[in-house]
Amino acid sequence: MRVVTSVMMVSVLVVGILGFALVSIVAQRLMDAKFTVANEEIDRARGVVEQQIAASGADGLQARLNVGREALSDRQTTTEAGAAAAYEAVLVAPGPNGEPVMSPSDGQIPGQLRPFVQQGMVSSQYDTLEARDGSTYSALVIGTPTASEVPGLELYLVFPMTGEESTLALVRGLFAGATVVMTLLLVGITWFFANQVTAPVRSASRIAERFAAGHLRERMAVEGEDEMARLAVSFNKMAESLSLQIRQLEEYGDLQRQFTSDVSHELRTPLTTVRMAADLIYYDAESLEPHTRRAAELMIAELDRFEMLLADLLEISRHDAGVADLSAERVDVRQCVDAAFQPLVVVAQEAGTEVRLDMPDSPVFASVDSRRVERILRNLVANAIDHSEGNPVVVAVRADDAVVAFTVTDQGVGLKPEQEDLVFNRFWRADPSRERRTGGTGLGLAIAREDALLHGGELEAHGVPGVGSCFRLMLPVRPGGTLSSAPLRLEVPGAPAEAR
Repeated sequence: MRVVTSVMMVSVLVVGILGFALVSIVAQRLMDAKFTVANEEIDRARGVVEQQIAASGADGLQARLNVGREALSDRQTTTEAGAAAAYEAVLVAPGPNGEPVMSPSDGQIPGQLRPFVQQGMVSSQYDTLEARDGSTYSALVIGTPTASEVPGLELYLVFPMTGEESTLALVRGLFAGATVVMTLLLVGITWFFANQVTAPVRSASRIAERFAAGHLRERMAVEGEDEMARLAVSFNKMAESLSLQIRQLEEYGDLQRQFTSDVSHELRTPLTTVRMAADLIYYDAESLEPHTRRAAELMIAELDRFEMLLADLLEISRHDAGVADLSAERVDVRQCVDAAFQPLVVVAQEAGTEVRLDMPDSPVFASVDSRRVERILRNLVANAIDHSEGNPVVVAVRADDAVVAFTVTDQGVGLKPEQEDLVFNRFWRADPSRERRTGGTGLGLAIAREDALLHGGELEAHGVPGVGSCFRLMLPVRPGGTLSSAPLRLEVPGAPAEAR
């Protein structure tokens, strides 16, 4: 459409300029022809007037001027002259009292023309004159001095331009019509050929959109052997290659998820057996040698961590398989915060970290899966304790009619901007050398984000290096609701205004 519009605008511009130039040329030719005729006629008319006045026996200046003018009128009547040579004669001479005497008495002569004629020059001028019926018309007025018996006699011929103006109007109309016809013709031709070129491109665009939407079998039709056909062949090769790679990645992802799930399930049985044996040894630890007792304690701790890892792997595999279920019920989310924090009280005391709970005094109800919300908050608080450097951690809760929000803010090492999304990747750690006080598996935040998405909510992170980090969980108050507001801001207190 843009091509057709551009062609139409350029066509109108070019044809308009061409038409203007041609009309100007025609107008100039008409003016030149009129001027040539006027020069020829003024010479003839001057001779006729001089002869008639010399041969006339009329008395009085006005009568002699009338004789000369009537002679010119009779000549035009008896001579076959074209419309271009038609004119009206006006004779002017100074009267006895100095006032000019004119024949006809109502003749019109441009005031700027007479001084040149009075100086003995043949002069002409285009002017707009008033007709006897009150209308106006354009005319070429040419004047010349005479050598008649009447002193100071001036002869003027008025050539109306009505015919030339009609011709110009006709030419302009023809060019306007030709402009419209040529523009429509060019637009039609351009649209036809542009459509021949853009139709395959539009088809490729539609097929590409469907391909991107997951219809991997979409292909372009190959017709002929031109550039469009080669484009279709190249597109189809690319689509085939991409669909093959996508299928391979999907198969690999399915195998990976199946492997994770199978390994997690298969390890539970031997792990249970090992756990039973380890518990028997641990319960009889008092009878063991000190170094053996220490080994038993380490084994129990690592088995606890291994069980946590297996549980997290099973949970993440459920999310990957799309079989994670949501058991939503209307609860006071403040209880979820308390339940998430209780297992971490000892950890916070050992780390010397104060955890402050900033919650409303009145109940905050929302339809959520309390088990999953507690797990999200427990992971966030545990992560904050690990990175708080002994500084306070603040857990805040706020809600409105549509959204309930939780923030967990620490004043620890913080996050770089590029780490704010990476922190939710599986097994990702900002500092691998940092000790985990809470014994995390590396999957906690990944599972937390999946749990948030399962609720139709979102989990975000923001940090400022050396100042601290803030994690915000927002959930709809009702199932299927939207996150139309943000009761809590995602910001790090104490950070510069531009970094908050």
